[in-house]
Amino acid sequence: MTEIKSNADIEPCLSVVMPVFNEAITVGEVIKTVLAQRPVQQLVIVDDCSRDGTWEKLQSLAQDESRIKLIHHEFNQGKGAALRTGFVHVTSAIVIIQDADLEYDAAEYHRVLAPILSGKADVVFGSRFLGSPSGHRVLYYWHSVGNKLLTTFSNMATGLNLTDMETCYKVFRREVIQKIRIEENRFGFEPEITAKVARLKVRVYEVGISYYGRTYMEGKKIGWRDGFRALWCIFKYNFL
Repeated sequence: MTEIKSNADIEPCLSVVMPVFNEAITVGEVIKTVLAQRPVQQLVIVDDCSRDGTWEKLQSLAQDESRIKLIHHEFNQGKGAALRTGFVHVTSAIVIIQDADLEYDAAEYHRVLAPILSGKADVVFGSRFLGSPSGHRVLYYWHSVGNKLLTTFSNMATGLNLTDMETCYKVFRREVIQKIRIEENRFGFEPEITAKVARLKVRVYEVGISYYGRTYMEGKKIGWRDGFRALWCIFKYNFL
């Protein structure tokens, strides 16, 4: 594999799709970090009807930045719906998903881009469990158990051997992601997209990334109901 030491080694080639809902506190810093990465040609931000001043802040931040495409949902639909909207507008050769909080570090784009840029992969998952250069914040034990169980069930259904199906950092060649029709509106997107990627028989890689998890007090949104939905989605998109 071609060695890529940093984002500075990569020419602009990347569209970033960022779903946003009530992230006024963190979204400005995330946008600044994303746009500072050399590979980023385009940042597609889909505000999912935020009610905490996020939309107004986004309009201000996007005013003088030509690389930002800003889209607003008139009513809240969920992360999957926001991504479905965003994927339609990407123009770069490679596409990555970026959350609007500070759990994932855009400075590590070079790590997840490397397998695609070297011609080894069509899709890359950034795993929080493979080890990373800066470790991860220690938080909810039962969340990690649930994540590993869901990943195991997903692997049994798809035949893949991922360690982190629920990761935010999923990277696609544009022709791959635009070939897939997203149906899930909320966090069921993760098992759905994994099942549909597996069905395409494309080359999938996994790369270790850092993870700075946040608490519910800090704005974490996913809950136990989403876990049950994920189980249903694993069954639905692999067997029905």
